[in-house]
Amino acid sequence: MWPLLIWPELPPVSEVVIFHIYVENDKGFSPVMGALRPASMVVTSRKKLKQGSLSEAIEMKSKSSGIGRRRAAAKAYQAPKYEKRREEIYEAAARVFNRKGFSGTTVSAVAKELSIDRASLYYYISSKEQLFDELIREVSDANVAMAQAIAASKELPSAKLRQLIVELMESYARNYPILYIYIREDLGDIKDTRSEWANYMRRVNREYERAVIDIIQEGYETGCFQDVGNAKVVAYGIIGMVGWTNRWFKPEKADISASKIGRIYADMVIGGLA
Repeated sequence: MWPLLIWPELPPVSEVVIFHIYVENDKGFSPVMGALRPASMVVTSRKKLKQGSLSEAIEMKSKSSGIGRRRAAAKAYQAPKYEKRREEIYEAAARVFNRKGFSGTTVSAVAKELSIDRASLYYYISSKEQLFDELIREVSDANVAMAQAIAASKELPSAKLRQLIVELMESYARNYPILYIYIREDLGDIKDTRSEWANYMRRVNREYERAVIDIIQEGYETGCFQDVGNAKVVAYGIIGMVGWTNRWFKPEKADISASKIGRIYADMVIGGLA
């Protein structure tokens, strides 16, 4: 642990900058006030204090510390135990969201799923909204990156479309039930406090749709696909077909794999476009 209370001589000025630093010990993260900032430490905030004694600075720090700052510090530091616990929380939250939907889920319900008290949960997350939004954003970002990479590849449009359909279906299974939960939610009902997230997700949706449209359009232009109509309509049909599996596909109970479902759908689509 970094030595505590390494305090430089105060400069002859009216104000000094005090860093709020957190270090990891066997009980988690502890605040250290007035330590020199080593590269391995996490600086979560800085306050300007009137020049005075160290004891005054420590007193101010003790009054301003809070669980939100400790949570931010631990997250930034990426402590293995902290991250492992967060993963467990996300997995539990996904199960609760799947059973109850977003509106029916509470932090208390997630805590009960984990057999811990609600207060302990707030060390890792600030709200059910944060849980839901982070779960969806991470997986959706990965899927967009995958779709864009496929669309930009040198493969034939038919090969691109096949890979995209199979990859999307496998993503639904791999991240079950996160994406299915998202499909069932209406972004139009999002509260103003989450409008930034909702706008971001709409943009992510458009980027994914754009990748699929580009593949269809390329197939039209190269003659790989027969032009059956508006590429956007075809793309929406493909995305909707795979997404509809949220009504019946449960990976742990299914007698057919996500990959096999994806290949069947790909054969149907490509066969219809050939």
